[in-house]
Amino acid sequence: MYRLPDLKKNTRINAIAVMTSGGDSPGMNPAIRSVTRAALNQGIRVFGINRGYSGLIIGDFTELKSGDVSNIVQRGGTILKSDRCEAFKDPAVRHQAGEILKEHHIGGLIVIGGDGSLTGAHLLTHETGIPVIGLPGTIDNDIYGTEDTIGFDTALNTALEAIDKIRDTAISHERIFLVEVMGRNSGHIASQVGVACGAEMIIVPEIDFKLEALCFSLASQRAEGHGSSGIIVVAEGPRPGLTYRLANQLEAQGEKPGVCILGHIQRGGRPTGHDRVLASCLGAASVTYLLAGFTDVMIGMIDSKITATPLLDIMEKRKPLNPQLVELAQLLHK
Repeated sequence: MYRLPDLKKNTRINAIAVMTSGGDSPGMNPAIRSVTRAALNQGIRVFGINRGYSGLIIGDFTELKSGDVSNIVQRGGTILKSDRCEAFKDPAVRHQAGEILKEHHIGGLIVIGGDGSLTGAHLLTHETGIPVIGLPGTIDNDIYGTEDTIGFDTALNTALEAIDKIRDTAISHERIFLVEVMGRNSGHIASQVGVACGAEMIIVPEIDFKLEALCFSLASQRAEGHGSSGIIVVAEGPRPGLTYRLANQLEAQGEKPGVCILGHIQRGGRPTGHDRVLASCLGAASVTYLLAGFTDVMIGMIDSKITATPLLDIMEKRKPLNPQLVELAQLLHK
C-alpha cells in the first residue's frame, strides 16, 4: 500500500483545473477521477481542460462534477482528450495561458503527462506564478523522481500478452521474431517485458550492441542445444525503422527473422489494477500537496512512499535503465 502524505492545509483555493497532455496512457482516467473527487470533497470547484495545452490556450474548459467522472476508472485513454501543442513552446503563448487561468479564477493546475508536458508545466508556473503540480502519465516509465509511471504496468502487460501469442508461431516454425515495443529513448518497457516473456535477447537504446555478437549468440545457443524462445525484444529507438534494419542484417547472415511492430496497441486498453491504484493515489496526493502550498513539483512514488520532486529536476535529469534486467534475460536463457 502506498504511504499517502499527511500535510497541513495552509492555502485556500476555490477552483483548480486538471488536464492530460502528450501521449495518452492507461490510467489517466482514474487519475482525473481521483483529482476531481479529492478536490470536490474539499469544497473546490474543478475544471477539466480539453485537449491539453491546445485547449488551455483557447480556454476550452469544462466544469467537472462528481457524476462526470463516474464509471471512467476502467476506461483507457483520457476523457479530457490529449494533444501535443507546439505553440506552447512560445513564452508569449504561455503568458496567454496564464491569463486565461487567472480569468477563470483557477488557483492551481494539475498536469498529467510525460516529460514534455511536465516541462511545459514548469515553464508555465515559473513565468506566470500559477501553482502547478505534475503527475507522471506515460507508458515509457522514463520520468526521473518516480519508480513507476501511470500507464507503464498496463503497457507492459499488453506487450507481454501479444508476445506470448507471437511466440507460439515462432516456436512452431522454429523462427526468430523481432518484436518492437515502444521506447524511442528509453528501454524500460523492452527490458521488463523481455525478462517477463523469456526473450533470447533485449535491445535497448541505453546499451550498445553488435550484430555480430547477436548472430554468434543465436548460433551458439543452437549448437549447445539450448531451448529457443524465438523472441528478441527491441525498443524502437530514436531512428524509425531500427527493427526492420536489424531483420535485414540478420537475413544477410543466414537467419530468417520475422518482424512484429506492436506500436500504439501498447497505449490502449483497460488500465490494470496496479495502474488504477497508482493513479488514484497520485491524483488524490496532488490535491493534498496543492492545498499544502506546494507548486512546481511532480508527485511520484519511491519505495511505496508518495514523494514530490521539483519539475526542474524532471527536466534536467534522466531516469536510468537498470542494465541488470538486460543481463538477467540473457542469463536465464542459457
